[in-house]
Amino acid sequence: MPNEIVVGRLKEDFEKFGSEATAYLGKHIVGKGDEAYLANKIMMDLLRPHLILICGKRGTGKSYFGGVIAEEIAMLPEKHRNNLTTVMIDTMGIYWSMKLPNEEQVVLLDQWGLKPTGLKDRVKVYVPFQQKKDYEDAGIPVDFGISVPPHMFSAEEWSTAFNLPQTNPLAIGLQKAVNSLQKRDEKFSIDDLIYKIKDDSSIDTHTKSALESMLTVANSWGVFGDEGVKTEEIMKPGMINVFDVSRLRSTEAWSVRNLLVALIAKDVYYKRVMARKQEELARVGEIKLKQRFPMVWMLIDEAHNFIPADKETVSTAPLLTIVKQGREPGVSLVPMTQMPNKIHPEVVSQADMIISHRLTSKNDLDALHASMQTYLMEDVWKYIEGLPKWRGSSIILDDNSERIFQMQTRPRLTWHAGESASAVNT
Repeated sequence: MPNEIVVGRLKEDFEKFGSEATAYLGKHIVGKGDEAYLANKIMMDLLRPHLILICGKRGTGKSYFGGVIAEEIAMLPEKHRNNLTTVMIDTMGIYWSMKLPNEEQVVLLDQWGLKPTGLKDRVKVYVPFQQKKDYEDAGIPVDFGISVPPHMFSAEEWSTAFNLPQTNPLAIGLQKAVNSLQKRDEKFSIDDLIYKIKDDSSIDTHTKSALESMLTVANSWGVFGDEGVKTEEIMKPGMINVFDVSRLRSTEAWSVRNLLVALIAKDVYYKRVMARKQEELARVGEIKLKQRFPMVWMLIDEAHNFIPADKETVSTAPLLTIVKQGREPGVSLVPMTQMPNKIHPEVVSQADMIISHRLTSKNDLDALHASMQTYLMEDVWKYIEGLPKWRGSSIILDDNSERIFQMQTRPRLTWHAGESASAVNT
């Protein structure tokens, strides 16, 4: 439609589909300061896979915006929705509230021509299986417990997960135990790994004690189990799959978080690679496609912890695979961060869209500026500085149209649980 701006859509797709299968992100901001006003709707392509970096200072609306994207995917017409599924790595424990309607902003939603809408039947929340009862006792709606099978990771990945240099005695001892158990083709547990280390006479007492302590603490977080995440069973079409890892916040817990994200990213990518081959075979009439593993949108909060610029984590390689190769099989990645200079530079350089809320750090602005193509001659700082002081205002760098737009995010249809805590009871 003439009153809509569509970002991220190929010219040939726009000519064929118009604004069909797009996400309503917000409205175009025209003018500056007190004279700014809202104009055309800004829509985003959902037909094709994308790499979209969302950044901004704390409290400017990054996580809120991630919820908007998830809402839009879940509320597409059935013929499009059934080809997509959403994965949200929730580090703050806020996306469970998408099950509920945003009744607190009825007036604002009405001004935008929208209505509060809960997505109870389309949002599934997963927490570490040993923490599930705690959530339920607190009255927080969760659906399933998840676990990470220790045998799914290589010896090198285990060392990387705990940030151990390959020459470190702890890394050597850990890798030796993992390799020994994997040679037997055993589905070993953390306890099995600890027992193996204890029984190895070639590992000195100090190293054994340190490894046992490290693994025991990691095991106490209630994530390690036998079954793991069966993506083909839980990632159904049209669903929002929220993986709540918010209660894993210590140094050891971050290792467990990264293992979980690595497992999900590897499995999603592999499943979509195979699904893409099947889709092509069905397209040329070689097979009949009975069931399709849906295209995946993977949104990651605090993404600089999972794919950082200054070191390698166990989730770095799987996520970089999606960054570089995810578009062909149909895996979209949406990393969200308040520190774009701390995220892996490949994420910034490969992004086909960058959505930036207000930033003040020169390093963060430089990281964004470095990603801009030569056709964007004006400094990104001017676009950000020109934003009105509205919460939820941002700029969109759209590589497809080679333009920058200023935008106000639309209000959420679902309840947003990410507001700062208050001493006043509400």
